[in-house]
Amino acid sequence: MGYIKSLNKWANAHTYYPLDMLRVALGIFLFYKGVYFMSNLNLLIDLIEPVKSVAGDVLLVHYIAPAHFVGGFLIVFGLLTRWAVIAQLPILIGAVVINFVGEMHTGNLLLSLIVLVVCVFFLFYGSGKHSVDKYLKMQQ
Repeated sequence: MGYIKSLNKWANAHTYYPLDMLRVALGIFLFYKGVYFMSNLNLLIDLIEPVKSVAGDVLLVHYIAPAHFVGGFLIVFGLLTRWAVIAQLPILIGAVVINFVGEMHTGNLLLSLIVLVVCVFFLFYGSGKHSVDKYLKMQQ
């Protein structure tokens, strides 16, 4: 627990508006993908076709779209950012793996890798100084 507090102190001392904008952009992108997958379930089912035998269709469809939708919303406001990112990691790792197991789409692979790297960064960095988490912590 002390290590996480030291990371939070470092993050709050070294926060910048561009990093907050990156967090907001990540959240908006994930929110958009959640809405996009909810409105195009057939596309989502086609995307997870290569790993259909490993995990069930219904489980994946009912996890991916809402996790992106809710997680993106939380990340935009900086509320429970680390938890929201943790919920995104299996999806993003799966997105990278699907490109190697199924048909390779370099654009999708590159996008998945970039979002995965940014999510791992915010997993360690946290929500930053300009977030609801910081505001609620200061109210205590």
